[in-house]
Amino acid sequence: MRVFAAILLAGAALATLPLLGLPLFYESFLYLVFHWIILATSWNILSGYSGYFSFGHGAFFGAGMYTTATLASRFDVPFLWTLPAAALVAMLLGAGLGAVVFRAKQVRGELFALVTLAVTFVVGTIVLNTPIDGGPGVYLSGVPVPKIGPSAASSFYLMGLAAAVATIAIAWAIHRSRLGTGLFAIHDDEDVAEVLGVPTFGCKMAAFAVSCALAGLAGGIHALFVSYVTAGETFSITVPLTVVLMSVLGGTRHWAGPAVGATIITALLYAFTAGNHAVAGKAVFGAVLIAVILFMPGGVLGTLRARRPRKGALRAPSVLPAGGDASNEAEEVAVPSAATKSPAVARTKVILAAAGLSRSFSGVRALDCVDIEVREGEILGLLGPNGSGKSTFINLVSGHYKPDAGALQFEGRDLARLPAHRIARAGVARTYQIPRPFAHLTVLDNVALTAMFGGAALPRKEAVAEARRWLDFTGLADKADALPDDLNLHQRKFLELARALAARPRLLLLDEVLSGLTPGEINGAISLIRRIRDGGATIVFVEHVMRAVMALTDRIVVLDHGVVIAEGDASAVMQQSAVVTAFLGKAHA
Repeated sequence: MRVFAAILLAGAALATLPLLGLPLFYESFLYLVFHWIILATSWNILSGYSGYFSFGHGAFFGAGMYTTATLASRFDVPFLWTLPAAALVAMLLGAGLGAVVFRAKQVRGELFALVTLAVTFVVGTIVLNTPIDGGPGVYLSGVPVPKIGPSAASSFYLMGLAAAVATIAIAWAIHRSRLGTGLFAIHDDEDVAEVLGVPTFGCKMAAFAVSCALAGLAGGIHALFVSYVTAGETFSITVPLTVVLMSVLGGTRHWAGPAVGATIITALLYAFTAGNHAVAGKAVFGAVLIAVILFMPGGVLGTLRARRPRKGALRAPSVLPAGGDASNEAEEVAVPSAATKSPAVARTKVILAAAGLSRSFSGVRALDCVDIEVREGEILGLLGPNGSGKSTFINLVSGHYKPDAGALQFEGRDLARLPAHRIARAGVARTYQIPRPFAHLTVLDNVALTAMFGGAALPRKEAVAEARRWLDFTGLADKADALPDDLNLHQRKFLELARALAARPRLLLLDEVLSGLTPGEINGAISLIRRIRDGGATIVFVEHVMRAVMALTDRIVVLDHGVVIAEGDASAVMQQSAVVTAFLGKAHA
């Protein structure tokens, strides 16, 4: 909260500036700085945090301008009362657009940018050809400026300052919240974020609504400042390009980055314009953008943060986060269990049941009417040659794909009808065969994310503590502040495992978690999985390392060409001729 208090204190200190009796020019110039801070920071809440690059900010800014201009000039609504309406109209416009485009997985990246750019011109055309504008524009010269400060300039200054402080505070709060963590995960890998429990559609909608509302608020204030609103000036490419440059210059992954960039760019533009070099200023504007992209991809703040050495994390006490006595659990984690089979083999309660499960890709049948049952408390090995459908089964259970046919029941719930994030919240967690961590989140934040959004659904503070426990459990506690790119393959595999365990799953799907490890690392991983099993977890274990399969599994199911060809005890099943043929070919059967 010290950061939040600092933001408020800085705002309070700047609010005293009109009392100093400075020339009105300074207040007008600083208003423009605040104006661009609002626009750049509001744009960054969606586009910087989630990576959904929008060129439509001019549409939401313009919606706010015309809402205020219309209400104040034609309906005599007091100016300050028009500002909430300006924010609301822009927010509704953004929410309507988001409800359509965010549901289409194809509308990402460049397509999203083009769609939002098109919306700017569509809205501008509608405004221009309706009584909202009608062609000549809207005059606000007769609308009185609220007497907030000693002069009109100081009133605009104080309104801009209040809106800028509120915008920066909101950006900081989102950055530190569950929503912010979810948005950053979407930025790095949206599909994985959804599977790990992040409600990606809801997060994007929330960020877009806030972003548009703040842009509309800025537009409402600016309408009275310019006192004459035209569609050609308002709905242009200038606003989105300017806010993009400001955000990229300051740093899109930092809540204060756009404010830094907005201050620098506004000062540069004024310096060139005041010196009668407006054309040269535009050239410098473009040169700055090129230089930032080439030499400072993380922006000013991102570059400064990257140069700071990352601190190592202190090791936290080891505990298993399932229910029960914490001291006993810590004891279980500290001492690896003996190499004995789990008593779960005697259990008959089915936790996951797949019946007639089928999935095809471009006509290729990856799973063909598969029936598999997973019993509570057991380790079920899922084996088969490459291309047999093992990973497809994991992807269907975790919600990464939807089945073409068949039923998939988990504790009485139909997983086939649930979105991936609700499957994760129901208590299913997984690892990926090729590790897919969130590249720009620290190791600690990667694990804390699943504690927040997975089956545990913990508040952020508790999720961080939970993440530290599992990093200690997997031997990664000293890497908590590192980025995934700083880890080797063994550590990245264990990061996948820690991330899955932090969700407190009732069903854990391990997809070739041992592949690529050395024999010594495999031994450590086997010991780790035993301890997870002894903690009461139910595990589906997809693996090619047969000594690990023989040591860990209670039962195995063998797939070949998407069909179950054998099921039962590992030792007996692996001797069946159909299984030998599937792995080695007919010559060895």
